[in-house]
Amino acid sequence: MQESDIIKKVRRIEIRARGLSQQMFSGEYHSAFKGRGMAFSEVREYQYGDDVRNIDWNVTARLNHPYVKVFEEERELTVMLLIDVSGSHLFGTTDEYKSEIIAEIAATLAFSAIHNNDKVGVVMFSDHIEKFIPPKKGSSHILRIIRELIDFRPVGTGTDIAEALRYFTNVTKKRSTAFLISDMCDSNYENALKIAAGKHDLVILHIDDPREKTLPRMGIQSFEDMENGTIRWVDTSSPEVRSAYENYYQRYSDEYERLMQKYGIDHTTITTGQDFVRPLIGLFKRRS
Repeated sequence: MQESDIIKKVRRIEIRARGLSQQMFSGEYHSAFKGRGMAFSEVREYQYGDDVRNIDWNVTARLNHPYVKVFEEERELTVMLLIDVSGSHLFGTTDEYKSEIIAEIAATLAFSAIHNNDKVGVVMFSDHIEKFIPPKKGSSHILRIIRELIDFRPVGTGTDIAEALRYFTNVTKKRSTAFLISDMCDSNYENALKIAAGKHDLVILHIDDPREKTLPRMGIQSFEDMENGTIRWVDTSSPEVRSAYENYYQRYSDEYERLMQKYGIDHTTITTGQDFVRPLIGLFKRRS
């Protein structure tokens, strides 16, 4: 992709993401993702109805009049975007690839975060950690993230969700909010998921495509695995093949849902070719 094309695409995503974050997501995001807790703000005179547990006894004794400590929500968060850049994200049977919708979702979340004075960082992963962008504030930082999402060329093609979660847990010491954005085409990540969800506020945005649920009837076709490069010829009209395909997807979906329920992880599914606004707002409302 030429430099001029990259700039145009960054600008297009920036305009859409800024608009969505300001007009639709700002209030929902603020309500859905709380700060780290309550921080001391000031001391003021006791008023009827104040919680006596907040009385500042040192100030009260010194001034011979009851005073209470006032606390306010500590709003600032660190938001981490764990973005799957494996080969399967170069797939899409609608008018967009998974990688394209991921870039727009990540940009929208990032702008929503900086509007709330939060820091934003990124972990890009395939079958290993491809890139780490430390958390920072500011629009220029978000534009850098968008550019990376558009122009980045990963070395790996496979998917290792466990490695991504382990890396995130190791480099992020303080509790943060993390969005794992992936098609979740992997297995054996339960233990890493458990640890990450226990230490952080982990949210999963599952990206899928309509054709992953049901195999289209196209006769005998060749299919390439985008993660390992293997090519197979498949009779898509065969009832046995179609049934096996759908059963596999159902088992995969059931296992994914089991893990989300077991560890209490907020999640939603976003499908290529559809507007991601509704499922995201639905997710935010459920958390509020």
